[in-house]
Amino acid sequence: MERFYREWVRDSKLITQEVKVKETDLLISAEKDIKEIAGKLVEKYRDEIETYIKVRPDFKTSLEPLSMDKNAPDIVKDMLLASAKANVGPMAGVAGAVSEFTGKGLLPYSKQIIVENGGDIFIASDTEIKVAIFAGESPLTNKLFIKIKPEDTPLGICTSSGTVGHSLSFGKADACVIISGSTSLADAVATAACNRVKNTRDIKPALDFAISIDGIKGALIVLGKDFGVLGEVELA
Repeated sequence: MERFYREWVRDSKLITQEVKVKETDLLISAEKDIKEIAGKLVEKYRDEIETYIKVRPDFKTSLEPLSMDKNAPDIVKDMLLASAKANVGPMAGVAGAVSEFTGKGLLPYSKQIIVENGGDIFIASDTEIKVAIFAGESPLTNKLFIKIKPEDTPLGICTSSGTVGHSLSFGKADACVIISGSTSLADAVATAACNRVKNTRDIKPALDFAISIDGIKGALIVLGKDFGVLGEVELA
């Protein structure tokens, strides 16, 4: 799928570069060219996840949380913890985890970093950023913007959709956006909340569910022409 929504998370003051490693396709904005360093980080974290799957195949396939493994790599532990909190499978947080671990690995080279991975974004910034919400065919696409204040970063802002993209979803929300200090947790909870939305009556309960999870700052759900917001979400 063409990632045209990427035009909505660019920062004109930063250098934007695409980093692709196998199926991983990141858009990274930084103060300088960090493409080579980013590529090595992505390779490292992909290898850790792929290697772990070889010894624990259900890490890739399970739709439910798995027990914590104290011997697993940090990125895998992060995904296991996020999935346990959201009550979804570990891979529900993989895009957010790769965004966050890559982004944090790049912070020594650039104080400002935006890493976008399939709509899951890690942000560290010293300026205010507006993130546009892509909600597929909804008339609210590119009409809703979330304001991210520099003092609230680094943080993750992740989107799950039952109508856009190829990711597995059991819901029908056009966009379920979750904000958290943990990008992997935001990703996993976005999946879990989206799964709960079948019609407009489900928006409020899904928002309540998301905010009830420790570590979630805010949530926004779009379904057609309707949307709901809860928690620390400032619309711009």
